[in-house]
Amino acid sequence: MLDHQIELWTRSGFAFRLFLSLGGLIPYSSSVLVLGIESSCDETAAAVVRDGRELISSIISSQIKTHERFGGVVPELASREHLVKIVPVVEEAFARAGVSKNDVDGVAVTSGPGLIGSLLVGLSFAKGMAYALGRPLVGVNHIEGHIYSVVFENPPVQYPALALVVSGGHTNLFLVEEPGVYRTLARTRDDAAGEAFDKVSKMLGLGYPGGPQIERLAADGNERAVHFKIPQMSDRSLDFSFSGLKTAVTKHLRENGLSVFNSDGEPTRAAKDLAASFQSVVVRSLITTTERFAVEHNPRTLIVAGGVACNKSLRQAASEAAMRLGIDVYFPSPHLSTDNAAMIAAAGTAKLKAGAYSALDLNANATLRLSDVDAETVKLRQGKARHRL
Repeated sequence: MLDHQIELWTRSGFAFRLFLSLGGLIPYSSSVLVLGIESSCDETAAAVVRDGRELISSIISSQIKTHERFGGVVPELASREHLVKIVPVVEEAFARAGVSKNDVDGVAVTSGPGLIGSLLVGLSFAKGMAYALGRPLVGVNHIEGHIYSVVFENPPVQYPALALVVSGGHTNLFLVEEPGVYRTLARTRDDAAGEAFDKVSKMLGLGYPGGPQIERLAADGNERAVHFKIPQMSDRSLDFSFSGLKTAVTKHLRENGLSVFNSDGEPTRAAKDLAASFQSVVVRSLITTTERFAVEHNPRTLIVAGGVACNKSLRQAASEAAMRLGIDVYFPSPHLSTDNAAMIAAAGTAKLKAGAYSALDLNANATLRLSDVDAETVKLRQGKARHRL
């Protein structure tokens, strides 16, 4: 079976060769071209990436217009729109890259976490393409993809690194001891930070997505006007929690009869102050915890990624914390902060080079944890994991 796979990959032009002595995989020195596919939530995305760092093309089709009237993502509508868009998005990625499908050396796809229906669309398409082209398939954890989103526009990450991933669905802090090895330091117990932004924006009647709306309103507000406490866990852990903060905003609105807009349709001073105070406590919660773990683990790099990494207040606070710690801080550009396929291709390239291929029976996992990636990586390095096509 293994001989058959080697022959298949060789005839198909796959850019890696198997080096069986010592049980290792050694890549050719020539460049590696990987197609990435992302469909975990409400963006249909495809990208072509060379050598895990050079962005050749990146196409993202957003569904904001579809979901904004509902104030959030409707899973079934998201799945249906992925079905409509997946083929043209991938075709556009190849056209923009100026390469053919046969030029790619592997296909990387998000396998979790995310909305199960959305994940299945991208995963099914990726499987079909990998099989048809005779190229290896690799499943990528969406959260790991966000960590890799910084590789395109920053110097190489120095390890160990701290990675703060903050988005609408995830708020996690990891110690990245070396590439592919992750240790979870903190995670949200309830709402993710981006989800809290969306819900508060909905309370204020600002629309969806909430992050940009709150940030614009907060720009002219006084962040000390409303006193919100940084959420703390009763078990004294440093995990994040934003559900109680959302409740505090609801209570403030109810008790003060706050008007968000004046007679001219402009935001009121009270609304701006509320937005600024809410945003401030979210940012302080994230950075305070990150800085405490940084003092304990002495990282060489701080990575801040995910959709909320677009927030200017968070970027400024992270930059100031990194300066106090004497380490570099890396952010992705706005295009690479939200869900995209370039980050999936970058993470997938590292796995392909390590020989961590996925079988064609790979299934979507809506609750996939990055610790699963850690365990599999360690097993692979110890020669205890076998991966099938």
